[in-house]
Amino acid sequence: MTQKMKFSRAFHALFLINFISHFVCTLGDSTSHRGSTEAVSPFPSEFLFGVATSAYQVEGAVVSDGKGLNNWDAFSHKSGSILDGTNGDVADDHYHRYKEDIELMHSLGVNSYRFSISWTRILPRGRFGAVNLAGIEFYNNLIDSLLRKGIQPFVTLSHYDFPQELEDAYGSWLNPQIKEDFRYYADICFQAFGDRVKYWATFNEPNILAMHGYRTGIYPPSRCSGSFGNCTHGDSEVEPFHVAHNFILAHAAAVDTYRTKYQKEQGGMIGFVVNAIWFEPISNSTEDKLAVKRAQSFLINWFLDPIVFGKYPSEMEGILGSTLPVFSTSDLNVLRNGLDFIGVNFYTSLYVKDCLHSKCEKAMGSTRTEGSALQTGVKDNVPIGEPTPMEWYYVTPQGIESMVLYLKERYNTPLFIVENGYGEDNSANKTVEDFLNDTKRVDFISSHLDALASAIRKGADVRGYFIWALLDNFEWIFGYTKRFGIYHVDYKTLKRTPKASAMWYKQFIAKNREIRTPISDSNPQHPQYY
Repeated sequence: MTQKMKFSRAFHALFLINFISHFVCTLGDSTSHRGSTEAVSPFPSEFLFGVATSAYQVEGAVVSDGKGLNNWDAFSHKSGSILDGTNGDVADDHYHRYKEDIELMHSLGVNSYRFSISWTRILPRGRFGAVNLAGIEFYNNLIDSLLRKGIQPFVTLSHYDFPQELEDAYGSWLNPQIKEDFRYYADICFQAFGDRVKYWATFNEPNILAMHGYRTGIYPPSRCSGSFGNCTHGDSEVEPFHVAHNFILAHAAAVDTYRTKYQKEQGGMIGFVVNAIWFEPISNSTEDKLAVKRAQSFLINWFLDPIVFGKYPSEMEGILGSTLPVFSTSDLNVLRNGLDFIGVNFYTSLYVKDCLHSKCEKAMGSTRTEGSALQTGVKDNVPIGEPTPMEWYYVTPQGIESMVLYLKERYNTPLFIVENGYGEDNSANKTVEDFLNDTKRVDFISSHLDALASAIRKGADVRGYFIWALLDNFEWIFGYTKRFGIYHVDYKTLKRTPKASAMWYKQFIAKNREIRTPISDSNPQHPQYY
């Protein structure tokens, strides 16, 4: 490349950065609905402003340093599983580049980072093998590096991934035995990292895994039946409820271990993360309003009611009867430990139509074992919000406020918004500059933070907000065809570049709270494993 060409590219890059900076400043100064311009921030001083990722989506290093294979390692290598035929073997190579990524977080001014631990990096073979000390060391280094920058780790123990060994050995989540495997794994993590981790989530979106892994079969272990999907094994109308039951009991087992062995000394919180959709009735009829209650019960309350109240929602019991598993007396004793917070992943709202008293076409939610509550994003040919490149996702910021207030009234438990973000198509027709100038993502994040601020003013105990995602990454069955990051990733070079949304978020945080002072660079002592 000639010197002249190098100068031209450098000048172009500088011009782009200045343009985006001017664009972000203009948004912050001239748009009246921005929460960051308020004289008094509605967000408490201890509020966590963060970014989020998950292990399989960003770490890569698929078999490095003793890591075992998990369910997504196996699934993504099966032909036809992933839209673009890719996998997470390399992903964003966060495993080797975590220090660089922490510098990105530090430059944003976030005070928390939500990430997940790769179960098979700690236990390559579940309970059937030894603890992998290299995995312990990686997460110790990650946690210590975060703390030195004043960034609190917010750790999810299982974000869709679990040892393939457990699936092969006994069918993983279909078998109650997995409760003990998860308890054992959680115990190791609490012991190794709990002196520094003050926020734990047991699972991310088991309500989605139960549906996609065991009803539609589009996630591993690809089990389904009948008209729900094209699988070789499974029962779509029974297995999701047994899987959910085992998730709930595994959560309870991990919480029991944390409460009895670690929480008093370590002083942390432990919770549970659900995928949340705000539902609106498609009409004012009583039937459609009752269908909304069923839809919410078959999505969120399905998991949270047993954990908080010790029983499944009445809407589910009335429809499913004996299909629902039963909690034993010993189960209920452990479930009393409950949770300290609810983590909420919110992206969209949908309309709901009753299918108990009306005839419905076969669509999401319409069957008996889904609550006979058809879900749709369109009413009278008008979408519920601006459509996005993600099917079923619409821009509905008012939904996050309604969702938070609903959870406040039903569960009266502290909340964290642990995922909220905007996905774009990774189109070959777009230039890097197009991706960096992500105005739709800025508007999405801004409007949702405004709505969240409104919920807080109305008394909701919301303690944190995390953008999904820090980086463009492997988006499960979509592979690399979608981009959610506030940092652009060049998948050939893995170079990270801030988008306009990153710059906007940095300014928003700076205007809304004082950034915490980094802790000492002293080296914490770690438990030893032999």
